[in-house]
Amino acid sequence: MGQTSRTLRGTAAVVGVGETTYYKRGQSPDAEFKLALKAILAACADAGISPKDVDGFASFSNDRSDPSRLANALGCHDLRFSNMQWGGGGGGGSAAIAHAVSAVATGLAECVVVFRALAQGQFGRFGQGSRGNVVSGAGAYTTPYGLMSPAQTFAMKVTRFMHDHGVEQPALRAISLASYHHAQNNPRAVMHRRPLDEEKYEASRWIVEPFHLYDCCLENDGAAAMIVVPAERAKDFDHPPVYVLSAVTGSHYRAGASVHNTPDYATSNFKTCVPRLYDMAKCGPADVDVLQCYENFTGGVLMSMVEHGFCGPDECNEFFNKDNLIAPNGKLPTNTSGGNLAECYMHGLELNIEAVRQIRGASPNQVENVDVSMVVSGPMVTPVSSSIFGSEATL
Repeated sequence: MGQTSRTLRGTAAVVGVGETTYYKRGQSPDAEFKLALKAILAACADAGISPKDVDGFASFSNDRSDPSRLANALGCHDLRFSNMQWGGGGGGGSAAIAHAVSAVATGLAECVVVFRALAQGQFGRFGQGSRGNVVSGAGAYTTPYGLMSPAQTFAMKVTRFMHDHGVEQPALRAISLASYHHAQNNPRAVMHRRPLDEEKYEASRWIVEPFHLYDCCLENDGAAAMIVVPAERAKDFDHPPVYVLSAVTGSHYRAGASVHNTPDYATSNFKTCVPRLYDMAKCGPADVDVLQCYENFTGGVLMSMVEHGFCGPDECNEFFNKDNLIAPNGKLPTNTSGGNLAECYMHGLELNIEAVRQIRGASPNQVENVDVSMVVSGPMVTPVSSSIFGSEATL
């Protein structure tokens, strides 16, 4: 088939964002459903709309807050769209935005909430291996050998990448230091007033090599939400318009091989997504002013940034230093709210909110003159997704 003119570029805008307080896992005083409602109400208030005007919901990672129940609790007049991105854990964050944009671009809905809520004290912890007495499916090939937790699974891919390209531990350390640096200016961050330096990083215990404690994301309770409307309505709201320039999802050939035998093993799974991402957005890595890159583990950030074209695989030791990654003057300010490592772990949707804040000029670590703000969602899972947001100047 030939080229197509079909695109989501500039067809929708984010006009409201909202978050709850972020708690350490298991410590939320509210149930997961109530957390979702609180974040949605905060996003509606930020947009200046009634929650009754919401007519669609999009989420990911098997969020348990049912759209019909949400619509009932919010008093929505008409539920027109409900969507869930299958699989991929945090890899679905930008994909959920793509689905919301698709809905408003095609007239399926007019006002869609993208949300994620977590209450691990209510439903169980994400960072551990299975607690069942029987192992089946993919786990049957790995659990007998002790490969059970996310940290173990992803460490294998990162170790292979680091070996193939001579990447050294300080490159991972720089990502962690940058996230913690940004969190110190962000009162919302769980790690606010808990700084990290090289000595503390190096002294921290190994979780599984090459990941120290501070290479691993937090585990939190809370919720986050975004309001997506058609682009022609963007200027009806008080905040500067933030347009969705691109949002894509997918993975490469046999990325879902369940026994760690995918042909391309040492990858964050973005190689087939990236060309579509930039083609839709009509920009490239050199145009990106600020980046939010999902850190389940620091190695995933490193691999993702390579696959999105920000540096070559053999340039990581030089590129990944703290000064390059911090706002406002780094070469590529990254995870400017503190990210999954130091702000909170809301399956990465808080990264999309920070991307919007950067264009609004409202980040706690603001980069000057942001027109293009990018999010990478969920490296090393499948499917993954990415999104690019733009100011009015980019249209």
